[in-house]
Amino acid sequence: MENILAYIFNLLDYIEEINETVNAIVWGPPFMVLLIGTGLYLSIRLEFFQFTHLGHAWRKSFGTIFTRDKSKEKGEITSFQAVSSAMAATIGVGNIAGVSTALASGGPGAIFWMWISALVGMATKFGEAALGVKFRNKNIDGSYSGGVMQYIENGLGSPWKFLAVIYALLAGLAAFGIGNMVQANTMAGALSDFGIPSHVTGILAIILVGLVTLGGVKRIASIAAKIVPIMTLLYIAGSLLIIILNFQAMPATFARIFTDAFTGSAAAGGFAGATVSTAIRYGFARGIFSNEAGLGAASIVHAQAKNSPTNQGMWGIWEVFIDTIVVATMTSLVILSTGALEKGESEAALAATGFELGLPGPGNVIVLASLVLFSYTTMLTWNFYGEKSWEYILGRKIVVPYRLIFLVFLFVGSIGGLELVWGIADTLNGLMAAPNLLALFILGGVLVKEKSDYLKKL
Repeated sequence: MENILAYIFNLLDYIEEINETVNAIVWGPPFMVLLIGTGLYLSIRLEFFQFTHLGHAWRKSFGTIFTRDKSKEKGEITSFQAVSSAMAATIGVGNIAGVSTALASGGPGAIFWMWISALVGMATKFGEAALGVKFRNKNIDGSYSGGVMQYIENGLGSPWKFLAVIYALLAGLAAFGIGNMVQANTMAGALSDFGIPSHVTGILAIILVGLVTLGGVKRIASIAAKIVPIMTLLYIAGSLLIIILNFQAMPATFARIFTDAFTGSAAAGGFAGATVSTAIRYGFARGIFSNEAGLGAASIVHAQAKNSPTNQGMWGIWEVFIDTIVVATMTSLVILSTGALEKGESEAALAATGFELGLPGPGNVIVLASLVLFSYTTMLTWNFYGEKSWEYILGRKIVVPYRLIFLVFLFVGSIGGLELVWGIADTLNGLMAAPNLLALFILGGVLVKEKSDYLKKL
């Protein structure tokens, strides 16, 4: 028995070494250039539509949430439900642990490069949402299938279908990691501070996630539309209060962000310092991890919206803006203005330290509650991403089995250490981006025509 266990542990170590090598390539400088470069390419081709029509995009997206939906477009859910579901997957661990990792490893300058990734990522997400709607399929039962797989096959043509299959396979696998076990483990860690055992959290996750996901996209969208706005506003409110209380530190904080982006960060307290290249690397990587612009997964749920391509694309623009420029920035300002970065913590513990220093008592509760809610909603949407991805390969028969398997892995994630799972999921996320970025690059002309036709009608 001991020999068998030793063999298993050695095998896992070997797999981890291989994954680290692949991950270094996937998230290395060339791939970062490809991700950011695609966003810049789309920005130029669209004549920087995400900036020149930012106000218009707001009025046509979030500016309509208090008005009655009068859209006559086909689809299964409203545009607000679609973007709420997409943001359920993006506003989460990336905004707390991801931003903290960027600061702990790349220093304050990493936030500047995170902003850059978001500004060009707004064009990328516009393209993903618009193409998701334009090239979606209507199924026999009246439901819709859309996303990267469909805009590769329907937009590029059947010779490119092999890329769609590769994307679908990777997305379905990645969902078990980044959208499942990692989230369950994060939730279990947060609730353990309240004395709740990990296995109990696992059982609760199965019940709460199952009650929603087994009902399909309409139930997921309905729950997301209720939870996501509330949890986002509460997190912003808590962050904003700390920022106001530390208002005198804001000029110096912003000065550090802009200065360190081009000069690097000196060591201070428990912070080891960072070079400019490290700041760029972690700023880009964690920015993409936060808003997922370039990964293409959000196009799967945007494709369900009752909207036209360009209109839905405008929801995508503001999805990235709120996720990174607003929420992720709030986290960074809390950490930097309270001096938490110098305490030597990393990941979620660094953000928790910042909130605890800024609001002793309530601050820690805000982070823990946010982690639980963010993790929960992320599970819901990534379940949908995964099932639709594998449905593309295997057909409708895989949907219910996938949902059930997804629930089982939630329990595994809640009770297990996930260093290897996190690493593999990170690699799969990066590999997902390659087929999507190629499709966005080739279909740039389609997006230009959609945008031009839309502006002519105004």
